[in-house]
Amino acid sequence: MHYAYRYRLHPTEAQRETLDYHRDTCRQLYNHALNEFKQIPKSAGALNQRVRQVRDQLPDLKDWWNALNDIYSTVSQAAVMRIEDSIKALSALKKNGHDVGSLNWKAPDEFRSFKYVQSGFEFDKKNGQTVLSLSKLADIPITYHRKIPDDVTVKEVVIKKERTGEWYASFAVEGKETPAKPKDPDRCVGIDVGILKYAHDTDGRAVGSLGLRNEQERLRREQRSLSRKQTGSNNWEKQRLKVAECHQQVRRKRHDVLHKLSNYYATEYDLVTVEELNVKSMLESAGNSQNTASASWDTFTTMLEYKCKREGTHFAEVEPAGTTKECASCGVESDKPLWVREHSCPACGFEMDRDANAAINILSRGFEELGLGQSEGTPVETALPMFTSSGSSDVVDVKRVVETGSPTLNETVPSAE
Repeated sequence: MHYAYRYRLHPTEAQRETLDYHRDTCRQLYNHALNEFKQIPKSAGALNQRVRQVRDQLPDLKDWWNALNDIYSTVSQAAVMRIEDSIKALSALKKNGHDVGSLNWKAPDEFRSFKYVQSGFEFDKKNGQTVLSLSKLADIPITYHRKIPDDVTVKEVVIKKERTGEWYASFAVEGKETPAKPKDPDRCVGIDVGILKYAHDTDGRAVGSLGLRNEQERLRREQRSLSRKQTGSNNWEKQRLKVAECHQQVRRKRHDVLHKLSNYYATEYDLVTVEELNVKSMLESAGNSQNTASASWDTFTTMLEYKCKREGTHFAEVEPAGTTKECASCGVESDKPLWVREHSCPACGFEMDRDANAAINILSRGFEELGLGQSEGTPVETALPMFTSSGSSDVVDVKRVVETGSPTLNETVPSAE
C-alpha cells in the first residue's frame, strides 16, 4: 500500500517568498508544457510518450529560461509530468459518468504545489530543531510530530500551500507491509449511517452527528462579509483569508471525527460492512442536501476502506435498498415513513430501533458479499432491545450479545390449532 505522512512547515518570511517563487515558476512551466503538449497530434504516440516529448525539451528551455535553473531537476520534470496525471484523473471521472472538459491554463491561485521525486530532500537538525532541507530552496523548520518508519521508502515529497497561507509537506512512502485478513472473522460489525445520529452499528453503539453548526454559521457570516468587499482589494484579501480559515476549521473538525471513527472500526473489528450510498443523487434531490453534504459519508467510507486494508480487516459495501424496510428477524419488508424511528415487524412482532435493524441487515449482506458464510437467521441476537430510547437524545447501548447467528431464532413456532 501507499501511505502519506503530512507535516506542517514553518518557513520564515524570506523562505515564504522563495517557496512562492518556486511554485509560480512551476506553474508557468506547466502552462508552457501544456501548450506544447496540445500541439502534438495524438497519432504521435500514447499519452505518456507525448508527455515525455515535452519533458525532453527541458534542457533546451533552460538555455533561455533562466528561472528554470533555480528549480531542482526532478521538480521541473514533475511539473511537466503533472499533465499526464491530470489527464488520467479526468479520464477516470469521465468513466464514472462525470461531465469533464479538457485541461486549461492555470492561474496563480490554482497551482498551489510542487513535487520532489526520489531525491532533493532530507531531514536535518539545525539549531536544536528539525528542518526539511530542500535542494535549491531552503532549510525549512518542520513539525516532525511522528516518525516515518525506517523500513519504508520515501518516493516523493509534495510541498503545498493551503489557501490560508500555511505550507505543508506530504511524504509518499511505499513498502509498508499489509497484514493478512483473517479467514474466519470473529469480531464483525455492520454500520448504518444517518444524519440525526451519524452511525449506528450492530453492537448497539450510536455516534452522534458531527456538530458543525457553530462553525458553519461563522462561515456564513464571513462569506457575507466577503461579498461586500471590492474584489481584489486589500480588505477583500484579508477577508478571503478569514473565509479560508473558516473552511479549514470545518474541514479539520470533520476529518478529525471521521479519522477517529474509521480508525476505531478498522482496528477493533475483523469485518466491517457499510452501505454503498449514491451520495451524488442524494445531493441532487430536494430537501436535505445541505445536511447530506455536511455528513461526508463518501469521505468516511473512503477512510474506512483504506484503514481496513491497512489493518488487515475485511471491508464490504452492500446495496442499501431495503435495509430499513426489511425485518432483521424474519426478512419481511414493511414501509415506514422517515419520522417513524422504531421498527415493528407486522409479521413476527420484532421491535427495534429502525437504524439498528438496518445495521443488522447491512452486516448480513456483508457476509453474503464476501462469501464468508453465516446462519440463515438474524446475524445477532441481543439480550435487550437496542436503541429503545431513539425518541430522546439519550441512546441506550445494547447490554450484551448472546450469540452470533443464534439458532433459537430459527426454531419453528408451533401453529395454533
